[in-house]
Amino acid sequence: MRKEAAEGPVPGSPTDQLARIDLNLLVALDALLAEESVTAAAERLCLSGPAMSRTLGRIRRALGDPVLVRAGRRMVPTPRALAMRPDVRRVLADARSLFAPAAPADPAGLERAFTLSGHDSHVLGFGAALLGRAAREAPGVTLRFLAEDAAGVPSLRDGPLDLEIGVIDRNEPEIRVEPLTTDRMVGVARPGHPLLDGPVTLRRYAAASHLVDSRRGRLSGPVDEALAAHGLRRRVVGTAPTLASALFVIAGSDAVGLVPERVARPAADALGLMTFDIPLDLPPIEVSMAWHPRHEADTGHRWLRDIVRDTVRAVAAAGPQG
Repeated sequence: MRKEAAEGPVPGSPTDQLARIDLNLLVALDALLAEESVTAAAERLCLSGPAMSRTLGRIRRALGDPVLVRAGRRMVPTPRALAMRPDVRRVLADARSLFAPAAPADPAGLERAFTLSGHDSHVLGFGAALLGRAAREAPGVTLRFLAEDAAGVPSLRDGPLDLEIGVIDRNEPEIRVEPLTTDRMVGVARPGHPLLDGPVTLRRYAAASHLVDSRRGRLSGPVDEALAAHGLRRRVVGTAPTLASALFVIAGSDAVGLVPERVARPAADALGLMTFDIPLDLPPIEVSMAWHPRHEADTGHRWLRDIVRDTVRAVAAAGPQG
């Protein structure tokens, strides 16, 4: 040990092997794997294109793998690159956590970006209130909302996501889940829609044209199961990838849709849409937030959970407007 300290790492030793690794390459590798583009990765890291190309060359030599290869006009990751992507993210998250200073107890001193994911109905319902409270209490904080995508939200376990909000139905035993509130679905249609000319009965509701908001383009759900129990089937004329886009389509068409009453009905009201009770016994929506236990004692993350909890419950307590 004394010889190694005086003369440098012993060749071939674990310390020598670690000394040969440029950990900055991990940052570049993470950007390249996320963007699958040398140009985009360079922009993300504020580097020039040639500098990023040279860095990719160093990564290839270090790994003995091309990492990204040309496929027509774009770059695609190799099988090894795909396999290591979650490990790279996790190692970087752990490294940042290790070297980051502890968050101050006072949120006014926080300089941090938090990444949240959830259905866009929640952004519609309490995004403005959440941003307002964050601006008042922690002006140095940025809240980045990610939409759910067809491949599923980024894993809380892998590190890029700080908090997930919504219906948490995955089985990840180590993930912390806290219930926030419950909601129910109501129907939504444009003013003057024929369905609203009389009582919304089961048969009249099923006979209407329906638009479904689904990031995966699904054409059926709990409503169809409930209708089937009554021997009825609805006509789904289309899907929209988000609730917000669905509401705009409904506003200009004869399609009807569904919104969570407490968190999304105000958005429907803002577009001049009409809401109505659905003549079905649908299960309630259980809204929760979830996070990885590595954030449990983080004072900054604890503040984030506090303001999300308070904001969601305040929206629920206020109830639907109109």
